[in-house]
Amino acid sequence: MNADATPGRLDIVIFGGTGDLAWRKLLPALYMAYLHGRLPEQTRIIGIGREDWDRDGYLQFIQARSTGLIAPAAWSEAHWQRFLACLDYVALDLAQTEGCGPLSQALSPDALRVYYLATAPALFAQICARLHADGLIDPQARVVVEKPLGTDLASAQAINAEIARHFREDQIYRIDHYLGKETVQNLMVLRFGNAIFEPLWRAPFIRSVQITVAESVGVGSRAGFYDQTGALRDMVQNHLLQLLCIVAMEPPISLDPDDVRDEKLKVLRSLRKMNINDVKRDTVRGQYTAGVSDGTAVPAYLQEADVPAQSQTETFVALRAHIDNARWAQVPFFLRTGKRMQKRQSEIIIEFAEQPFSPFGQSPGQQANRLIISLQPEESIELAMMVKEPGSGMNLHPVRLSLDLQETSRQRRAEAYERLLMDVIKGRLTHFMRRDELEAAWRWIDPILAGWHELNEQARNYPAGSWGPAASSALMAREHGAWFEAS
Repeated sequence: MNADATPGRLDIVIFGGTGDLAWRKLLPALYMAYLHGRLPEQTRIIGIGREDWDRDGYLQFIQARSTGLIAPAAWSEAHWQRFLACLDYVALDLAQTEGCGPLSQALSPDALRVYYLATAPALFAQICARLHADGLIDPQARVVVEKPLGTDLASAQAINAEIARHFREDQIYRIDHYLGKETVQNLMVLRFGNAIFEPLWRAPFIRSVQITVAESVGVGSRAGFYDQTGALRDMVQNHLLQLLCIVAMEPPISLDPDDVRDEKLKVLRSLRKMNINDVKRDTVRGQYTAGVSDGTAVPAYLQEADVPAQSQTETFVALRAHIDNARWAQVPFFLRTGKRMQKRQSEIIIEFAEQPFSPFGQSPGQQANRLIISLQPEESIELAMMVKEPGSGMNLHPVRLSLDLQETSRQRRAEAYERLLMDVIKGRLTHFMRRDELEAAWRWIDPILAGWHELNEQARNYPAGSWGPAASSALMAREHGAWFEAS
């Protein structure tokens, strides 16, 4: 099937169909696609779970959980009921059964099959092997795998190799929902569709780049998973490095998936590897303590259910990275992510270098020009620049030219999962990670993990509701800078 073609019949099979990802994200996203006529008329969505339910039991489960996650403006009881008619359920415990027999009976013989593996990565190889053994993988079938894919380079390579035994590379969709955000995709247009920025998008005109993905929530029901993963694996290895790649990549020769991913791969290969001294100097690990978040007292990470009493798992990471190529020589990239931070906020800050000479001298109001790209909760692009302060004299005053992306078009803005699911259905691979790209990211992350293990230092505490440990501010201060919210 050609990219952008819509299949006549579609079977979406969600392994982990009773899990949080399925009912929180995937089914609400598929409902929105259904509501707006983006799914084929003959679409079936089959949830796979270990629970011994029939179809009615599954629908009751979804009804109780997913309906409240749909925006009121998009809610329609009639459409929801018609959407539920597309759903089916197959009880399948992979630990107890040898094959996928019940699923074989549920699938349509002539439908495009999308297998979404919303399970622990440890099950990916087993699921793919059983699908293959039962003859359920045809040349058009697609498999979607969630992050984090592996816990280090070796495990990622092993999982990739097992999946590749049964699916071609062009059938594998390694999903990172940040790549489905409208503003992230707009970065490509901002950079390569506007002549005003490209000549300045390099050293020495850019002084530094900040990328922050802050969450106000704690680990919640994911504590068991999260404590084995940590912020570096859960967020930096995928979300933040993908954002870094889009900011730093060279212009691709086309929007063909491999042309775009080739350029991202070059960025990952150009990241300067950290040795033990770099890890000690340029990384900060943190763990939240009790505090106040969104006006409510919240417990420390160590007090969360299912977290070991002496856990040293990091809930916060800040680090300084360098890209060793001609475009970005000597430009520091500061990456930061954490849970229980002061507010939910994802943004990219491009700080331009100061002018080599200014006739205004050291004006007290003078600030560096910045491009502020907000990804969440609002999606906007702002350019911070200087103007004259009203009145006599030539005092400078900072202002922001603001572009609210919500107001630029009357067209509906799909959420990230809906957009990426439609890309899978239409066969668009551009916004999914290729195998060598994923493994290159792990090659850069592994020395940091090894360095932390060797240093054996405790994670630095920070109170819930703050912006992280003081050491992260010190990391910026060494470069005579500050995180954007403190500048």
